[in-house]
Amino acid sequence: MISEQVILGVPEGLHLRPANRLCNIAIGFQSSITFRVRESDYNAKSVLSTLGACIRFGDTFEIRCDGPDEQEALKAMCEAVRGELT
Repeated sequence: MISEQVILGVPEGLHLRPANRLCNIAIGFQSSITFRVRESDYNAKSVLSTLGACIRFGDTFEIRCDGPDEQEALKAMCEAVRGELT
């Protein structure tokens, strides 16, 4: 398992549109991908779980990847969070 801390830069927070885009990226990988937010884990492949994390602008959270393509998954997810998700 590998992980990395990221900061959400979407001014409106992780609302439906960026959450859906992030989930679609996660679904493209075999690895298990989760968000660790305020001591709780959320499934990055589920829009409802991602929305339930209530990640707001400026929040720091951890992306965790575990599986055969974890390196590529972590890179793609971090790039998406740091880039444009809208």
